[in-house]
Amino acid sequence: MMRAVELFAGAGGLGMGVSRAGFKPVEIVEWNRYCRDTLRENHDQGAELVRDWPREVRGDVRDVDFSRHEGKLQLISGGPPCQPFSLGGKHRAHTDARDMFPEAVRAVRQARPASFIFENVKGLTRASFQSYLEYIVLQLQYPEFVAQPDEDWSEHLRRLERHHTGRRGDAGLEYRVVWNVLNAADYGVPQRRERVFFVGFRSDLGVEWCFPKATHSREALAWSQGPNGDYWDRHRIARKDRAVTPAMARLAETADQPEGILPWRSTRDEIGDLPDPERAPAAAREYANHLFQPGARAYPGHTGSPVDEPAKTLKAGVHGVPGGENMGVWANGRLRYFTVRESARLQTFPDNFVFQGCWSEAMRQLGNAVPVKLAEVVAKAVGDALPANARAA
Repeated sequence: MMRAVELFAGAGGLGMGVSRAGFKPVEIVEWNRYCRDTLRENHDQGAELVRDWPREVRGDVRDVDFSRHEGKLQLISGGPPCQPFSLGGKHRAHTDARDMFPEAVRAVRQARPASFIFENVKGLTRASFQSYLEYIVLQLQYPEFVAQPDEDWSEHLRRLERHHTGRRGDAGLEYRVVWNVLNAADYGVPQRRERVFFVGFRSDLGVEWCFPKATHSREALAWSQGPNGDYWDRHRIARKDRAVTPAMARLAETADQPEGILPWRSTRDEIGDLPDPERAPAAAREYANHLFQPGARAYPGHTGSPVDEPAKTLKAGVHGVPGGENMGVWANGRLRYFTVRESARLQTFPDNFVFQGCWSEAMRQLGNAVPVKLAEVVAKAVGDALPANARAA
């Protein structure tokens, strides 16, 4: 059994992907009470994957001592709160008390896991955060090289840089760290969601690793909707109703036919078999969290997600998010909000996973989640790379 600890678990997307990849979370940490309720309720109802998790979900990560896991973990994973780095935030980064990367580093320092996976929003890679991104990577590489009392983060960064360039021999606990921005759509998730992943292996393990290759592409979807037409045939869409967007049509004309790679999955691919919650509410109620939410409308800059492409990135802001990311737009121009169940599918959560709280709270949980499928792909590549002596509990 490969043991893991899940930090900043949220609604459990990253943790469920880790579980599907063969790890068993032995401790879960999440401060938000609605998320804790969601995880506990699904545990008690025997939902897929989380039924084998610990029922107790720890609250504030700052109150958790991870040293009791020292030498026992194959993985620590988590998504440190990303508000300091999101495009919609105030961009305070290292001055923001919500920045939990220092706690992620502390967990690694105390538990000394064989590997770790941390993820965050793509905004962290912007030029304005370049120095702090380097600071995060160097802290993860040398977790025992801690900041001194009252030391400014930039001074600590300079000491880390000197340590990194001048180290000789044993540098203490050290990890080989790589990071990359992954688009979930490139790995079979029906959503264009870009996240930055940090993956590290303890240096004594001698692991050589790279991020998994993409398995799906936009070009393949364009060919499937254009020259091949098998996308429309599969969904039994009449020729008169086959609405290829101009961008996809141009791509099909200019791109070579992809070989050995699958088409991006569209919103229709993922939710097309669900009953329409507005037109067939009785049938829709047979699915958990699949209730019609009124009030969707389009206006400039708020246009929703075309259902024959991967959805735009689901957002936690619900009604007011720019771009209308939480709405679907059908070929006939019809527009409505995605239900919680539809949004869960777009995040590749299983259908028996039920979200607690009102629609807006459930959508907040989903908007902050990691797609289960993307987490599984990354975690499986990490688990497969661990040597036998590191895989034993």
